[in-house]
Amino acid sequence: MTKAAPLVLNFATLRRGDVDTVGGKNASLGEMIHALEPKGILVPPGFATTADAFRTYLTANDLDAQIAKMLDALAAGRATLQKAGKAIRELILGGEWPDEMRDAILTAYRALSDAAGEADIPVAVRSSATAEDLPDASFAGQQETFLNVIGEAAVLEACRKCYASLFTDRAISYRQIQGFSHTQVALSVGVQQMVRADTGGSGVMFSIDTESGFPDAVLINAAWGLGENVVQGAVDPDEYQVFKPFLDDETKTPILEKALGAKKIKMIHDRDGTPRNVPTSKAERGQFVLNDAEILTLARHAKVIEDHYGCPMDMEWARDGKTGTLYIVQARPETVQSRADVGSIKSYAVTDAGDTLVSGLSVGNAAIAGRVCMIESAADIAKFVDGSVLVTSTTDPDWVPIMKRAAAIVTDHGGRTSHAAIVSRELGLPAVVGCGDATHLLHDGQDVTVSCAGGEEGVVTEGISKITVAEETLGDLPEVKTKVMLNLANPSAALRWWRLPVDGVGLARMEFVVNGAVQVHPMALLNFDAITDEDTRDKIETLTAGYDSKPEYFVDQLSRGLSRIAAFCYPKPVIVRMSDFKTNEYAELLGGRDFEPHEENPMIGFRGASRYYSDHYRDGFALECQAIARLRGEMGFDNVIMMIPFCRTPQEADQVLAVMAKNGLERGKDGLQVYVMCEIPANVVRAAEFAERFDGFSIGSNDLTQLTLGIDRDSDALADLFREDDPSVLWMIETVINAAHKTGSKVGFCGQAPSNDPGYAQKLVGYGIDSISVTPDSFVSVLRNVAKAEKG
Repeated sequence: MTKAAPLVLNFATLRRGDVDTVGGKNASLGEMIHALEPKGILVPPGFATTADAFRTYLTANDLDAQIAKMLDALAAGRATLQKAGKAIRELILGGEWPDEMRDAILTAYRALSDAAGEADIPVAVRSSATAEDLPDASFAGQQETFLNVIGEAAVLEACRKCYASLFTDRAISYRQIQGFSHTQVALSVGVQQMVRADTGGSGVMFSIDTESGFPDAVLINAAWGLGENVVQGAVDPDEYQVFKPFLDDETKTPILEKALGAKKIKMIHDRDGTPRNVPTSKAERGQFVLNDAEILTLARHAKVIEDHYGCPMDMEWARDGKTGTLYIVQARPETVQSRADVGSIKSYAVTDAGDTLVSGLSVGNAAIAGRVCMIESAADIAKFVDGSVLVTSTTDPDWVPIMKRAAAIVTDHGGRTSHAAIVSRELGLPAVVGCGDATHLLHDGQDVTVSCAGGEEGVVTEGISKITVAEETLGDLPEVKTKVMLNLANPSAALRWWRLPVDGVGLARMEFVVNGAVQVHPMALLNFDAITDEDTRDKIETLTAGYDSKPEYFVDQLSRGLSRIAAFCYPKPVIVRMSDFKTNEYAELLGGRDFEPHEENPMIGFRGASRYYSDHYRDGFALECQAIARLRGEMGFDNVIMMIPFCRTPQEADQVLAVMAKNGLERGKDGLQVYVMCEIPANVVRAAEFAERFDGFSIGSNDLTQLTLGIDRDSDALADLFREDDPSVLWMIETVINAAHKTGSKVGFCGQAPSNDPGYAQKLVGYGIDSISVTPDSFVSVLRNVAKAEKG
């Protein structure tokens, strides 16, 4: 006699191969309990109903033929999606539990409660379809989840509702998109002990960067309370990013980014146990959900889970508010970036862009122009115009049928792991999420351009802009002896270039990071009481809230900003040019006007090296040095090379190096290399002396041309005379290369000329340049020009 198939299975008995039995979600929970709990990853216990139990329920209630009839009517056009879905759900909700099924579910629930030492423990009841969470289809959020379910009757009712959710409109539509047969997909229900995240925190985590596909980053989103708000995009969460390769070394803290989210609401349990949203306190909105130790712990969990499954993973986590214990409550394969073509790179450029209307977090790197279709309620979904830019407050799985018909998506709320972001990636749509006020500032029928081409910040601009797309097949690129590197300034865009076969970063401009991430003059942070403008003081207080000291804010923000540039090509070299603001530019930073002199000609004034040992800025430079020391030491990015700009004399170099050494950055110690910019004729004339003090030169052609020809590079009247290919400038370049090579020093070129002029790149190769650093958009063309030059 054949033994009947089990109707309920404990998570601990399940393995990842049991997808056909209990669905991807439940199979994965069992796999983690079995294989990963010994490695320190905690998963709340529970049980799952089987696919056979689902089929038993349908058969016992004579539902198979009735459901098939409704699906046939839908396929033939005799019934709408809404009508067919509603009818099938009502059939399932009206069914009765067979005795053996009821007994099996309740026995398992009582055992779970007994193990927890409670009469009726709160549980999460989640749907897990047998076609769900496969490597090639995420089915994210297609079926229902019920939280804080308490008691036998409530558990049975939640299980019945999960069964019915296999036929929500969105689930039916999604299966049609993915090509799955409705009748061949069964549903398992997972019943899992609740984590008291209502008084703690929760969120979503990916073991891959969701926007660029960069494989060495873990992305974590976090909010107060239960995690549904993060998943559905109803809250703007904190965002953390961690560099995976350093996680095995517990002496390092490789947190690349910590961005504070608005977190205006949190989901808690009401008095009757049902989840509800309440406003967060000012204190909760002003602090991070996770501390550094918890961020690193979760990132290590992500790495262990990814290593075990052998593919990038999408995970949900929760922190118990009473114990502070971190749990992994779900894990599934990531289904977008892990399937992307890494053999090519596509870049978008927007020209003639109109005024920026709204901005938020970018999803993807594409751009699209179109007409706004404002849908503020799911009840108005039928009004959506195909091919429009969908603008709404937030989305949930009910919106999928129209999201797949949109050209782009813009939302008021949500982070990179929200429903809108996940579905947009899967559909290949550009999206700008978490704008805050898109539904207020945009209007129906408005022509706009949605651009995610500029890095982390996505923008919606007025009007229809011109959009160009370039795609390169990376396997066709030539190999060259001359190193071709990148010029980078924007940390938020750095990770998207990880696929390019670059030899490192030849120029990372610190001042761009200071301007974008820090925003405050370092001397204003060191001498806060000296700031005269009250409004400026208030802005600085807001920016530095949560930091033990204002100088620590500068060091933290600068080191993290630079870390993302250092990470994308690690362990290849990344040359960071120390700050090279002119006095008029420094004055524009918050608090800067109280600390900067007025100069008639700041271009050749108090800038670069002369500031670093001056009483007027030495302490500010010390903060820059502390950021580099943290970047190379605590964070682990020992591939960072320092570069000193606008160093006028060898004696000035000695003074700068001495100040660096006092701040823990001694040339040669712990492998630290220090380069000097070659942008003053004196750097060429006295090249041998500079070579004694530095490990290499980096030619800045703009300033070198300006000072060789005596032309203000910003002068419109003299623009025709400003030529980087002038024979005198080329003589300077060739001379310094020859002089440096005699001493064994390296010479790179980080000006714009090779990006604009193929012939210029060929000249540099002819002079024997060691490296050429160019903008990312011109990397491929310069690489090909270098290859031609090397062939002669």
